[in-house]
Amino acid sequence: MATTSDISRGNFIRYNNELLNVLDFDHITPGKGNAIYSLKCRNVETGKQTEIRFRSGEKVDIIRVSELEMQYLFEEGDFLVCMNQESYDQLHVPKIIFGDSLQFLQEGMLLKIRFDENEKPLTGLLPQYVTLDVVYTEEGVKGKTLKTAEVEGGINIQVPIFVMIGDKVKINTETIEYVERVMK
Repeated sequence: MATTSDISRGNFIRYNNELLNVLDFDHITPGKGNAIYSLKCRNVETGKQTEIRFRSGEKVDIIRVSELEMQYLFEEGDFLVCMNQESYDQLHVPKIIFGDSLQFLQEGMLLKIRFDENEKPLTGLLPQYVTLDVVYTEEGVKGKTLKTAEVEGGINIQVPIFVMIGDKVKINTETIEYVERVMK
C-alpha cells in the first residue's frame, strides 16, 4: 500500500469505498505539527468534487489504471460508443467521465480512456486542442482586447478582437480557452 508522498495529479485512489480521481493536491507544512496533504478529487461514479486531507505518511490505496486510445463513433443515450483502435471492439463509455470537455466532442475523434483492473472506464480525455469555425462574433470595442465569439456547437469563448466570423480558432479543451487563430 502506498503513502501520501506517492500521490500525484491524475492518480486514482479508493477512499471510503469510493473511487476518486486526484485533480490537484497541495502539501501543506504548518509551523507546528505534521505536514498535511490536501487533495482535490472527483468521484468517478457521480462526478462530484470533494476535498480530502491526509496526514503526512498516512497509507493510501492507489489504484492502477490502463489507458487505451479509442475512436468516438456515435452517441447512444448516456453513453458514447467508442472503438478500440487495436482490436476494433466497440465499447459503451459513460458520458460523465469526460466532464465539461464533452462539448468539444466530434465524430471520429480519438479519445484516451483510462480503465481500472476490472476494465471499467474511469476517465476520458479528448485531444488537448480542437479547431472550430467561428459562427458568430460581436463587433470589437476600441480599447478592449477581447470579445465574445460563438464557435461550432454553440460554445461561447473569449477571443481577440481581430477574430471574425468564418475564421478557424484553436481551443484548449481542458481550460475552454482560445489558443490561436488557424490560417486556412
